[in-house]
Amino acid sequence: MASRRGDRGDGTPTFIEQARRGQLIECTIDLISSKGYPATSLAAIAERAGLSKAAVLYHFASKDNLARATLAYVVERFTAYVDEKVAAAPDPRAAVVAYVRAMIGYQRDNRRHVRVITEMLLDDADGTRLKNPGGHDTAGRWNALADLLAAGQRAGVLREFDPPTVALAIGGAIDGVVAHWLVHPGLDLDAAADELEKFTLYAIESRD
Repeated sequence: MASRRGDRGDGTPTFIEQARRGQLIECTIDLISSKGYPATSLAAIAERAGLSKAAVLYHFASKDNLARATLAYVVERFTAYVDEKVAAAPDPRAAVVAYVRAMIGYQRDNRRHVRVITEMLLDDADGTRLKNPGGHDTAGRWNALADLLAAGQRAGVLREFDPPTVALAIGGAIDGVVAHWLVHPGLDLDAAADELEKFTLYAIESRD
């Protein structure tokens, strides 16, 4: 007897189902990034994908499930990009610089993804308060930077400081620049990345 997941019988989506889910996630990214999360309905997603609403619900049981899958997709790719750039750095100091520049570079090149993240994590009142305070950092976003800073300290190339606190400060600076860019797209993010690199190195390097 065939399962709901095609002919594989083990609950794993078939290749066609995976492709359809990917299509629905891309349509959701398009709509959330252009219309906002509240205005993105299952009906609108279905229309964008050329499917029925029932077909969307076959793959994702609700709008919230689809939205969560979309956010996970975006964050996974964002994280993989940053991790790749950091891993290619030749030393701990360069790894911190690579992190800062990758955070800016990915968001510059993937504005739609940034909109999805902000729409999903921030409230609808003014776009500045977290919907779930403390829940936005489940992937250890700034913990990863704190680990890089601590590694630089162990290598003797960075001054003594509290890595989590400095990671939060650097992360806040990155978020502030990107938030301004989303509202004022004329901001030169490449130039901003240069300044953020200088800001970061001034904060973490030893000075005699």
